[in-house]
Amino acid sequence: MADVTGPIDDRALEEVVTFTSELIRIDTTNRGGGDCVERPAAEYVAQRLADAGIEPTLLERTPGRTNVVARIEGTDPSADALLVHGHLDVVPAEPDDWTVHPFSGEIRDGVVWGRGAVDMKNMDAMILAVVRAWARAGVRPRRDIVIAYTADEEASAADGSGFLADEHPGLFEGCTEGISESGAFSFHAGPGMTLYPIAAGERGTAWLKLTAHGRAGHGSKVNRTNAVSRLASAVARIGDHRWPLRLTPTVRAALAELAALQGLDADVEADDFDADELMLKLGTSAALVEPTVRNSANPTMLDAGYKINVIPGHATAFVDGRMVPGGEDEFRETMDRLTGPDVDWEFHHREVPLQAPVDSPTFAQLRAAVERFDPEGHVVPYCMPGGTDAKQFSRLGITGYGFSPLKLPHGYDYAAMFHGVDERVPVEALHFGVRVLDHYLRSA
Repeated sequence: MADVTGPIDDRALEEVVTFTSELIRIDTTNRGGGDCVERPAAEYVAQRLADAGIEPTLLERTPGRTNVVARIEGTDPSADALLVHGHLDVVPAEPDDWTVHPFSGEIRDGVVWGRGAVDMKNMDAMILAVVRAWARAGVRPRRDIVIAYTADEEASAADGSGFLADEHPGLFEGCTEGISESGAFSFHAGPGMTLYPIAAGERGTAWLKLTAHGRAGHGSKVNRTNAVSRLASAVARIGDHRWPLRLTPTVRAALAELAALQGLDADVEADDFDADELMLKLGTSAALVEPTVRNSANPTMLDAGYKINVIPGHATAFVDGRMVPGGEDEFRETMDRLTGPDVDWEFHHREVPLQAPVDSPTFAQLRAAVERFDPEGHVVPYCMPGGTDAKQFSRLGITGYGFSPLKLPHGYDYAAMFHGVDERVPVEALHFGVRVLDHYLRSA
């Protein structure tokens, strides 16, 4: 039986559900290009922090793109501070595609529905519920806790964590580590095996713009310098490319633990270790590592021309590229080769890959917090295929871990909830998350 003593009371369990639902109802859709207003959600969390005696600071680079930062002083002034952060914006959702309206925050049959239920207004709500419970119980953590609610994570982060890290570093003084999305969620890897992957790395972001130039002309004429054809060829080469394996320490550790849990003999440090072969034996758990054993580049957008009988003089495409830690040079060289001499490419948006140690005291504490409340679960490290605000905060020397705990039922596809239709989170998962988060933050 898990230890549920501490400041997390019935009110905290009620509040985490209420806060998740009410934050979902505040439409903070980020369509990119600056088309988002997070201020109503920022004011919502700021007011609830203030009600608990925690002084919030609201900051904007652009009007309406509001961030909230607050600090809770710990009992040990010599201890390093810990950053706990979550973003307030969400990706778009088309209501006609959903079972319920994506901004209803409806609570149905023990489940909270809506855009942001897992990405990541649930974690925003957990943070609020925990620190408010501390305030009611007179609890103080050992180390300073810096809370940051950010704007613009779902785009460039220029109005959010990038702005905070570049223009307001003093607010994060003393912070050496941070936690945020996305880790410590239950992953059912087979009968009797529940995994809790905790993120200790992220692939780097490499969003690219490709431009092909050619000779404009009439669509009926022969044209050997057709910009559309040149671009299409480059895009096809990129889409067909098979990237080589490139294993990072975090991914090797993940593969080693997953193999051991399934009784497989795997020397992940051997020169002849074949990760692809091992992943074939891992079954469903291979999904935790498969996206992060290589660089990747997926064409996502095309733009060319204005009339069917006119060959345009230029054509553009966008590619979502991701780089594993240590794979940046390979990525550049490969894109130079795949685009060829007739297509130029540039970084549309770029952020660094990250790694965090899995043999650190912090990772051990994160593991212990989860296993205290689910003793039958198995914590494993993993690398996120995408990116978070931890990239921007790393500029301040802050090592980031993905830790937004949720205990999820069988059949719940956590990964599909991110940016997907019918995003939702069970009430019991939120209760579990609040208890685990509280325990970790008080023991950190």
